[in-house]
Amino acid sequence: MVENNRWGNILAHTLLILGVALVVFPIYVAIIASTHTGGTFMRGTIPLLPGTEAINNYRTALLQGRSSAGTPPISLMLWNSFVMAMAITIGKLAISLLSAFAIVYFRFPFRIFFFWVIFVTLMLPVEVRIVPTFQVVADLGMLNSFAGLSIPLIASATATFLFRQFFMTVPEEMLEAARVDGAGPFKFFKDILMPLSITNIAALFVIMFIYGWNQYLWPLLITTDPKYYTIVMGIQRMLTGGDSEPLWHLVMATVVMAALPPILVILFMQRLFVKGLTETEK
Repeated sequence: MVENNRWGNILAHTLLILGVALVVFPIYVAIIASTHTGGTFMRGTIPLLPGTEAINNYRTALLQGRSSAGTPPISLMLWNSFVMAMAITIGKLAISLLSAFAIVYFRFPFRIFFFWVIFVTLMLPVEVRIVPTFQVVADLGMLNSFAGLSIPLIASATATFLFRQFFMTVPEEMLEAARVDGAGPFKFFKDILMPLSITNIAALFVIMFIYGWNQYLWPLLITTDPKYYTIVMGIQRMLTGGDSEPLWHLVMATVVMAALPPILVILFMQRLFVKGLTETEK
């Protein structure tokens, strides 16, 4: 029995190492590729050791971009993606918190009906309703703007559902105590529900930030001005734009920089993120 357990542990650790290697190796290749010249890849080989052009490649990508493909400097696209992701994240959290609070703590006609209407929208992502959404945004004059990039993606049935389920676990005694102390609805929301929801907010913040950061189809559809290109759009244009071959060293440098903000958000909020996903009792 002991021998079987030992071999089982060895097999589990081996599979874990192989799995990590499969995930990490492409990232390693991208980082290494971003330190070489463009001609290195024209020879049909992929170097596995760092080169000497890292500073030049990253400086060129950040400050110049690729003009032949119509791609602005990466710094501008990183900023655009950050603004869009933060607007989507904060908007989703604010609307979801307030809508879940209203559904749970206010008694108004058709309350459950409205909740299920919100829930049904889970089956209607932006890709399904993209044509009418584009028409509305165009009619409102929000093409090539941060409002057009973020507002259509703000509503979130998932976050509303999760906050509703959490609010329903808050003991009724807290609400009664708040009423006895003379606290109004929004004071109860601000002073009691919000502090209790911190871990849930943190977990959803990470998920929604990455969701907004990785958006591709919607920005590609409504953005024609390079001043509003996002980083994911920039990578696509660097690969397909222009008449020359892709400048792989600049593409890989852009990929590495595009991956940094989501990684930093996860690292910074890791503890709250894990706690928000696993904690079941308050």
